[in-house]
Amino acid sequence: MGIPTLIKTLTASGDSSLSFVDGTADVTLDSTYDEYMFVCTDIGPATDATEFQFNMSDDTSSHSYDIIKTTTFFFAEHTEGGSGGAVAYQTSRDLAQATGFQDLCVDVGNGSDESSAGILHLFSPANTTYVKHFYARFNEYHQNNLSGDCHISGYFNTTAALTAIQFKMASGNFDGVIQMYGIS
Repeated sequence: MGIPTLIKTLTASGDSSLSFVDGTADVTLDSTYDEYMFVCTDIGPATDATEFQFNMSDDTSSHSYDIIKTTTFFFAEHTEGGSGGAVAYQTSRDLAQATGFQDLCVDVGNGSDESSAGILHLFSPANTTYVKHFYARFNEYHQNNLSGDCHISGYFNTTAALTAIQFKMASGNFDGVIQMYGIS
């Protein structure tokens, strides 16, 4: 990995979504960097037991956030009391040539001591020859009082340049900070 350069910091305070759009508000999501990293901190949902998600757009006007993608999702958990733990491939969280938003965390609690945090890596979003790959790892304090470790990876099945990324909860608003970095 190269050296990260901070591009933009967005803060949600009861917002329904946060978006980074190339060419607006000092956001660069183009061929300037081969890799982009999104660091999400203290993501706290207003709605209990909801998912933190993302999607991308390849159009420059409407930003429809409907790119076809294929993904895989693994979830590891450990309860507060230390009784048990599990690692599981969750097919219900995968997208197979689908356009919906991809879960990054699942069933995040909305208590004052519950939130999520993690990092999403995106590769060559401006490339017009190949599909665009990504991977993410997030940790969450799950609504069932357990630590959840989410591993997500996949690709956007388009050779068009990706121009915007949006983060949101599956239900309701959220608080938190998302920082966008370019990796050179």
